[in-house]
Amino acid sequence: MIYREAYEKGKSIIVSAEPEQDTLILLEYVMGTDRNDLFLHPDREIDPASQKRFFEFIERRNTGEPVQYITGRTFFYGLEFKCRKGVLIPRFDTEILVEEVLKKVKEGSRVLDMCTGTGCIALSIKNMRKDLDVAGSDIDDTALETAMENRDNLSLDVNFVKSNLFENIEGKFDCLVSNPPYIERNVIKSLESTVKDFEPERALDGGEDGLDFYRKIIKDAKEYLNENAFIFFEIGYDQGKSVPDILSENGYKDIKVIKDLNGLDRVVHAVFGG
Repeated sequence: MIYREAYEKGKSIIVSAEPEQDTLILLEYVMGTDRNDLFLHPDREIDPASQKRFFEFIERRNTGEPVQYITGRTFFYGLEFKCRKGVLIPRFDTEILVEEVLKKVKEGSRVLDMCTGTGCIALSIKNMRKDLDVAGSDIDDTALETAMENRDNLSLDVNFVKSNLFENIEGKFDCLVSNPPYIERNVIKSLESTVKDFEPERALDGGEDGLDFYRKIIKDAKEYLNENAFIFFEIGYDQGKSVPDILSENGYKDIKVIKDLNGLDRVVHAVFGG
């Protein structure tokens, strides 16, 4: 079988909202190629072992398993990250959170990424701003192991610590950023199968109204933030009023909501003290 035939057959049998993209990602991963190969070398022969592996991956995708878990990698803010079952898959929309931090944070600031997951936010910030002292925290061992592997692979100086929110956090910070669990508990079961059946529920479940983590972080962060420190959150599309209200009730100021490329509320940031 040649490259083009494998791609066309895979695309015809894959069950996916993005069949062309997912088929190409899986074929590239198996073959160790990039996207140009399909167009430059469509007649390239694929050995039987690679064919078998490719179609096994297609079968796994047809169960709903995300391609990021199948390949064990994903891309975020121009970097490649390891991604495994048990850790939330980074989303493109979260890049907006990183962009907003980079716009605001001052030189030499101490930054904490809480609920770090793969470490994609902390590591992307550090990659763009070597002057920053960046740390990440998570309660989950699999997440921390993944984040530390990504740190080592990218050769970035970020300290990751196991902590249930602020439990093991020391010192004060000039910026806190977080993409916490924010899905309403009773909504999780209605999410698409690639999410609800494969991604970790603890990384999705924000409590009955989706706001549990915002309340805890916003309240307790005041003990860990320097005067005029920034706090940034990713939020759900329908949380553009509720999260700012929690920030305001806790004395934060200069509260702003940023929309994503689809025009949906995506990021909230505010200033502590002053």
